[in-house]
Amino acid sequence: MTRLFNEPAAFADEMIEGFVASHGRWVRRVSGGVARSTKSTPDTVALVIGGGSGHYPAFAGLVGQGLAHGAAMGNLFASPSAQQVYSVAKAANNGAGVLLGYGNYAGDVLHFTQAQERLRREGIDCRSIAVTDDVSSAPLEERAKRRGIAGDLTVFKVAAAAAEAGYGMDATVEIAERANDRTRSFGVAFTGCTLPGAENPLFTVPEGRMAVGMGIHGEPGIGETGIPTADELAELLVGKLLTEVPDGLQARGSRVVPILNGLGSVKYEELFVVYRRVAQLLAEAGLEAVDPQVGELVTSFDMAGTSLTLFWLDEELETLWNAPADAPAFRRGAVTAAALDTAALDAEELSAEAEDVVIPEATDESRAAAVRVLAALSAAKDVVDANVEELGRIDAIAGDGDHGIGMERGVRAAVEAAADAVERGAGAASTLHLAADAWSDRAGGTSGALWGMALRAVGDAIGDSSTPDAGAVAAGVAEAAASIMGFGKAKVGDKTLVDVLVPFRDALAAAVGSGQSLTDAWGAAAAVAQQAAEETANLLPLMGRARPHAEKSLGTPDAGAVSMALIVRAIHNTFAEAKAAATTTKENA
Repeated sequence: MTRLFNEPAAFADEMIEGFVASHGRWVRRVSGGVARSTKSTPDTVALVIGGGSGHYPAFAGLVGQGLAHGAAMGNLFASPSAQQVYSVAKAANNGAGVLLGYGNYAGDVLHFTQAQERLRREGIDCRSIAVTDDVSSAPLEERAKRRGIAGDLTVFKVAAAAAEAGYGMDATVEIAERANDRTRSFGVAFTGCTLPGAENPLFTVPEGRMAVGMGIHGEPGIGETGIPTADELAELLVGKLLTEVPDGLQARGSRVVPILNGLGSVKYEELFVVYRRVAQLLAEAGLEAVDPQVGELVTSFDMAGTSLTLFWLDEELETLWNAPADAPAFRRGAVTAAALDTAALDAEELSAEAEDVVIPEATDESRAAAVRVLAALSAAKDVVDANVEELGRIDAIAGDGDHGIGMERGVRAAVEAAADAVERGAGAASTLHLAADAWSDRAGGTSGALWGMALRAVGDAIGDSSTPDAGAVAAGVAEAAASIMGFGKAKVGDKTLVDVLVPFRDALAAAVGSGQSLTDAWGAAAAVAQQAAEETANLLPLMGRARPHAEKSLGTPDAGAVSMALIVRAIHNTFAEAKAAATTTKENA
């Protein structure tokens, strides 16, 4: 279990702070993650990698000369937000474009793609490579659906070496894609991992059993088996990978980089015992092992497990793999140390100090409404804080257990942003917009993006010029639903928050249309939302990381649906309190 932490919601931020403090020779803190603290060659391609925290050395440990130029670091097991990726890419850009590298997970694909589009709109050449090395996660004919695990290292290393050598963007992308095509990984797990503050692991494996093909967040593989000996495990891993030799190659006579990766709590000594047999099996198959790597390279907190990666080389790939590199967690050969980029360090401090959003003009009526917006967000924060452990527990049954922490980080950031906006005289729309950006940025993951969209859509509908009426709020909720379904592609029945949002939207619109006040209409819709959330227990997930665990989730409601129902009920309470206070004031007058 994860024993050393302060507040679970602050774990990722405090981890990054400590990492930068202890590795300033390589990295500097930038908005959204870290970037090299040393100077890079101007007019060369920059490689920016990233993903959720909790997998060290991935991703921050791979930033340095000869490796990545920056890493966008999301919340625990949650993708970084598009804003985080964009910010790190801007900080790392050397003038010849940015290549984004990440594991092939839905949230990462969505956020990195959004950042890529934004960078392109600004005239920055930006491309992406999603790593797909995990053979257990999809059949060969569906390789594009495979997960990225320890193969991240091979793809990132050769792409970074190509950029360092002066390759242009097209050539760098080609070499990254070739490395991805020639990388295969397969893993097993003996126990699950436990997030900071959680009482139980995300998943369990029966005593005396081993999960085969398990993903780094606990995603299922191809089944379970009894725990083998070290030699038997080596035979399983090598045997599986040799059934899928890359196109155009044959095992005998090929050169491969073998990577035996520890997932968190398997000791190095154990890995060496396993690798002893791996090396023998590779030699028996006629393969030549080049620069073997044995150790922790892509972890998952305290998960007990290991994976084997085979990186099938050609002459160019081997040259790039062996090129010098100097990063906190991966060093190769002799690197001529670059000077610290003091200008970038100073600029980062200045930008942090100067970060001050201009507040648009607003009417007195809208500023008064902004106070009510803050009260609603504060109520949302209180209900999330009260239920954070339960939300995490529900999410861990079929997902990766981070929903409670993600919601807590997001809503707290939203309240802080809204409070600052209200203090500076913002109207209701501007307050919601700033809260939306803060929620999305701080929470990361798909849920952070969805809640950011929801708040922004409501803000767009109510504006900064008048007291929001029930019709405008209902229209905002409808636009929020449309934006969320357009972004995430979920529909009713997929076991997501959409299963609550759509009935809530429809009930709110119907009640407002019948002439009810916003308070009464919202209360009626909140009751519908609660019922809808409970009914998600009867659904099988068809979207996101919960989809592969479909049968395990039956009988348990969706965590995103539950949190949405809790929040809309909490917001109704603030409406009711405000209405009661207004009535009392009127009577006293």
